[in-house]
Amino acid sequence: MEDPATELWLSPISAWEAALLAERGRIEVTGQPVEWVRGALRTLPLRDAPLTREVALVSRSVEVPHHDPADRFIAASAVVHELTLATADERLLRSRQYRTLPNR
Repeated sequence: MEDPATELWLSPISAWEAALLAERGRIEVTGQPVEWVRGALRTLPLRDAPLTREVALVSRSVEVPHHDPADRFIAASAVVHELTLATADERLLRSRQYRTLPNR
């Protein structure tokens, strides 16, 4: 991921989930959660992984070992856009339906 030639993509669901976790106190941030997420995202060279109708449809059949809708959309984005999913979530790392990269 540190290779400058690597394109980094982010699902809008990940930004939404980060703000939600901060609002619920599950992660600690400085200031207002939405503003913190905006600030963090400005510092990274990220491309948006479009949340398309195809992503929505694939989210219903993607291999995810639990029923978390956010994780379903994130995994479906990896499948549809042929991306490698970097995650620390052990449950998502177990899938063989999309490429993963442990981010610990």
